[in-house]
Amino acid sequence: MRTALWPRRSWPRSVEYVKKRVLRLKATPHAIAAGFAAGVFASFTPLMGFHFILAAFMAWLTRGSIIASAFGTFIGNPLTFPLIWGATYGIGAKILGNHGADHAATHLHEHIWSLKSLWTLILPMSIGGVILGSIGWLMFYFPIRAMISGYQNRRNARIAARNGATTQAAE
Repeated sequence: MRTALWPRRSWPRSVEYVKKRVLRLKATPHAIAAGFAAGVFASFTPLMGFHFILAAFMAWLTRGSIIASAFGTFIGNPLTFPLIWGATYGIGAKILGNHGADHAATHLHEHIWSLKSLWTLILPMSIGGVILGSIGWLMFYFPIRAMISGYQNRRNARIAARNGATTQAAE
């Protein structure tokens, strides 16, 4: 349970690990960026337990990497979910004009098994989630695509230089 809430080493080290794993995926820059961004988008939905499935489906739709989509879902974690849920609910409630919707959220425990009561919470979160998820998709897709493209170009240049040096040495 501890490592789910707080990584063994540190947050910066965990972020660096995920970054290196994403950089080293064997796919096009678009596929990796679209997959990761799909995972970010899925993290903003209220569909707890289905984020991986939704992210994989969205990655497939955008011709993204399904593996990268799994890494993208790490944006949603026990530390960020309260912020994400509050923001998605607030935006969705404003759009729907639910000024009294706060009542449903504060008394959720009384009606947890009522789908009608849950719908008053899920609908605003879904609408807010699509909006914030779309913004998150755009915020992650373009920088990650540029980062992957640069990494792959540098890597290919190193390999070409190494192969050029070995073929010259063999002659």
